[in-house]
This record gives sequence, structure tokens and C-alpha cells, in this order.
Amino acid sequence: MVGLTGGIGSGKSAAADRFAALGADVVDTDLIAHRLTGPGGAAIERLREVFGDGVITTEGALDRDAMRERVFAEPSQRLRLEALLHPMIRRESERQCALSSAPYVVLVVPLLVESGSYAERCDRICVVDVPEEIQLERVMLRSGLAVERIHSIMAAQAKRQTRRGAADDIIDNSGDLAALSSQVDALHRSYLELARNPR
Repeated sequence: MVGLTGGIGSGKSAAADRFAALGADVVDTDLIAHRLTGPGGAAIERLREVFGDGVITTEGALDRDAMRERVFAEPSQRLRLEALLHPMIRRESERQCALSSAPYVVLVVPLLVESGSYAERCDRICVVDVPEEIQLERVMLRSGLAVERIHSIMAAQAKRQTRRGAADDIIDNSGDLAALSSQVDALHRSYLELARNPR
């Protein structure tokens, strides 16, 4: 199993999409979290019990903006949220990985390096890396978040050097999509070989 990670705005999703197009199974913990906290998701009633109706939309989904504000205002709320969601996400990711019949699985975890337990499950750790100024620019373009908010999100993630230090493989995504794809293609060939001849 390959653990794929990178900071916000690094291009993890683009890399994951390319791996999927090449035939790998992709299990994305962010997508799992969105399903769990979407309308009627398995985590909604528990979220309501712990945090109250104020964080649930009229459609029955987690109100991300409300929860984000609460977490940033009161860091202890982040720990409560993580304690509730993380075990559910981990169980579902394990279930999806176990069902795979692909040559290898790419497990996408934004906080892979920080979490420890996810990293232990991976045979390789692949980091999508970009300079921080490019991260900032890309996140501003796609999300419209204020610079201060983006900086606070980046500060909550592992430092770039820490991620790079934990990596077996690094994808440099400071260029265009074609450059990203060619690097993923090369890694895919390497991962197929490792899957055929595990060490």
C-alpha cells in the first residue's frame, strides 16, 4: 500500500486521479470524511449529540463553516471532533483497502505524516511537494479563503521539510499537470514492480 500525502494545495487529488487512471485503487480519507459528514451521513447524529444543532445544516449535513469557526476559536473542540471522526474514517478506509483487487492501493491521507498510525500501514510514503508560496497561491485561487486562514491551516499541518523527510518518494508539483502526470506514471511502474516482487 502506498500512502499519498501533501500539504493543502499541493495537488494530492490530481496525483490520486492519475494513479486511479493508471489502474491503482484509491482510498481517499477526505472523501470518506465528506460522506460520513454529508446529508444523512453515519457521523451526523453523533456530531449533533456532541456539538449541538448549530453545526448541522437544514439538509442534515455538517456545517463546515460553523465547525471551522468553532475549532479555530477553541482548539479543544478540534480534539473532540477528531476523537469522534478519526476512528470512523480509519475503519472505513481499512474496509475499502481490504476490498481492493488492484495491484496496489493508494491511501490518500492529508495528515499521514502527523498521524503515525496511517503511516504504519503503508509500504511506501509518497509526498506531493510544492513550495509554500505556490501552496498559498493555489489555495487562494480555488477557495477564496483569507491569507491568514490559509496560514493557520498550513501551520496545523506538518512542516514541508518534515513531510519530505518522511517520504520514500517525492512528486514535485511546482510545474504543470503534464509534469505531474509523468512523475506519477514513473512511480506507477515502480509500484507495480514492487507489488510483483515485494521485498
